[in-house]
Amino acid sequence: MKRVLAIIAIGIGFSASAQDPQFTQFYANPIYLNPAFAGSHGCPRIAMNYRNEWPSLTGNYVTYSASYDQYFKNISGGFGVLAMHDQQGQGTIFTSMLGAVYSYHLDVSRKFKMMFGARAAMFNKYLDWSKLTFGDMIDPRRGFIYQTGDVQRGGSRYFFDASAGMVGYNKHFFFGFAAHHLNRPDESMIIGSSRLPIRMTGHMGAKIPLGSKSQYENITSIMPNVIYQYQNGFQELMFGTYVQYGAFTAGAWFRNRDAFILTIGVDTGKFRLGYSYDVTVSRLNNGVSGGSHEISLGLLLNCKDKLPTFKTISCPSF
Repeated sequence: MKRVLAIIAIGIGFSASAQDPQFTQFYANPIYLNPAFAGSHGCPRIAMNYRNEWPSLTGNYVTYSASYDQYFKNISGGFGVLAMHDQQGQGTIFTSMLGAVYSYHLDVSRKFKMMFGARAAMFNKYLDWSKLTFGDMIDPRRGFIYQTGDVQRGGSRYFFDASAGMVGYNKHFFFGFAAHHLNRPDESMIIGSSRLPIRMTGHMGAKIPLGSKSQYENITSIMPNVIYQYQNGFQELMFGTYVQYGAFTAGAWFRNRDAFILTIGVDTGKFRLGYSYDVTVSRLNNGVSGGSHEISLGLLLNCKDKLPTFKTISCPSF
């Protein structure tokens, strides 16, 4: 019985982690979404993200990420570094990642550009065996009062991971594709093998100005976007629209069979702050899960104001 409970406890954690940690504000974490985005802004860029998914549940998911990237003319592209940390089940399973990203920027024509990126990363996955419970720990009357006789397993596992992606864009439209875990690393921490499935992402969007900018008025733009992800039989389609007026952005998204998402943000050009809330609409309703909260912060460093606008991508800030 105790081994059955152990397998169930571990299986729940691994089935949840079979899909990668995700962020609702995809474009506030660009090189996590697609390594081709490295250096896409032109200015040195810092991005920080925090996500608390299903906070009302005991086994909620908390994810942090931070990245830095910039364009270097002498390497004809962008270089960046990315760190991510994810915890599941009240700290029973931790996943950490540190990676380096390079993106080659190609001028196909005067109005159309392409970027081709790759990411090399090291992952660390950790299972805290002490937080698992087993059948031999239970007293029928007093509950969990005994120590388990099961042999402790788990601990840390390190593995290398490779990803690649591409992005094409002009002044008002962009599209991209990325594939993560191309080498399908083994993430098993107990026995046997557990290959991390490849995650494929396709995304596209546009920035449509409404009217023309005058000396006294900010222009209003709408930015429709679609993102599709596939991993190990799990499919996710997200579609929505942002509305941008000057420094302010508001948006609404829908994630198929799962959540309705509201986003607000401010982007001054050198500073960006965003907040989004996922309203759960699946069978795990919002009252039970508590939805999901996400905060993003971005900074542009030593940015020159007169960069040619057609060379930077017009994707959303969030």
